[in-house]
This record gives sequence, structure tokens and C-alpha cells, in this order.
Amino acid sequence: MKYIISDIHGCFDEYKMLLEELALTQKDEVFILGDSTDRGKEPIKVLKDIMNRSNFTYILGNHDVMMLECLSFLTKEITEESIKALEKNERLHMAFGDWMNNGGEITLQKFLELERFEQEDILSFLKESMAYETIEYNNKLYILVHSGLGNFSPEKELDEYSIEDFIFERTDYKRNYFNSDRIFLVTGHTPVQTFREDKLPIVYTENNHIAVDCGCVFGGRLAAYCIETGESTYVNYLKS
Repeated sequence: MKYIISDIHGCFDEYKMLLEELALTQKDEVFILGDSTDRGKEPIKVLKDIMNRSNFTYILGNHDVMMLECLSFLTKEITEESIKALEKNERLHMAFGDWMNNGGEITLQKFLELERFEQEDILSFLKESMAYETIEYNNKLYILVHSGLGNFSPEKELDEYSIEDFIFERTDYKRNYFNSDRIFLVTGHTPVQTFREDKLPIVYTENNHIAVDCGCVFGGRLAAYCIETGESTYVNYLKS
């Protein structure tokens, strides 16, 4: 089976419970649509667990890119001088501010507790991760991205999009982008409660969209959508 999970955001306990519910075998495949870190209590634990699973595929999200950009600079040598240098670099300074303002502080804290080789392994993993994946099943094509397809055109090949198009776009879920019954856009990034009319934390499957971010870290649920069955498995957010 092929499962899609997105926006774990450091919810390690919920993530492990979800995997137990799925009862995965090595024949199963799991695709993570980015943003496993930030906001929640154990972002690094989530990311390290994903890294250690050979049947998991990681797709970059906007939080991953912010983390990678900032930490690639800071881990050269994290000192007062390097932080001051960061402040003088306007682009990186803005990126660091955006990351901290969007829940990056807990990730930075946990990252600094790691051994240097562990830090390097995490950064290498993110650098090697893709911005999109595709799945073909039962004569249907599933396009897996973190947030959507910015600057969309039905004539464009996926390789023609920039990484920003894949990680920052707010998808229009009322629109069938490809006007096709066989092409599905699979996304996270935007919690379904923000656009579902019923406001429920339930995977959205209309207009050839599959939106799987059910806002776990905001008190919703963590979801896994199965490509073969079209069914979703959920774990509720665990209050501290």
C-alpha cells in the first residue's frame, strides 16, 4: 500500500501512533509531504525516524526549506559572530526571522542538542529530498507536492516549476487544475479545517484534490491517506 502523510510538525507521539495504526510492512510505501518539524514538541525525533525508514519518501515543505537555509549557514560555526553575520545578511536575516516566527525555535533548540555528525546527516537528508513525486496507480496519476502548483499552467512540465511554486502556493481547492478525472493533486500545507465548509479535520477529496493536512499541531488530527483504497486513517492531537 502507498500512504500519504503531511505536516507532522513535531507531533512525534501522534506520528508513532499513526504508524502503529497503519501496521506497516516493508512492502508498504509512505510519502511525507514535508513540514515534519517546527511548532510541535519533538521535531527532530520525527525527522530522524523518517530518515531511518527505507520505505519512506520525503518531499520538501516550506518549513524544511527555511530550516535548511538557516542551519546550513549557522552550522558552519554557531557563534556570536556567526549570528551577527547572519543579521548583516538581509536575505538570510529575513529567512531566519520568518523561520522563528513560524515555530522554528523548538527545532533550532533540539537541533543544537545533537552531535555534529547527526546535524550533518539531517541537513544532507533535506538537501537530497525532492520537491515533488508522482505515483501512477490504476490508470491515474497522483502529483505529490507540499503546498500546490504556483504559477500553474496545464502545459507546464513539473520540472519547469520552481521549488517556491511547490512549497508556498495556497491551492484553490474548488478548482480542478487539470480538468481531468485521472490526474490528482495531492497536497498538505493548508489545514483542511480552513477551507472545508463543515470545518472538520477530514481529508479533502473533491475536484481531483487530495488534501491531507488535518492540522494536528493546531489541535486537529494527523492523517494518512491510502492511494489504493481511498481510505484515511486518523490519530487525534494529544493534549499535553
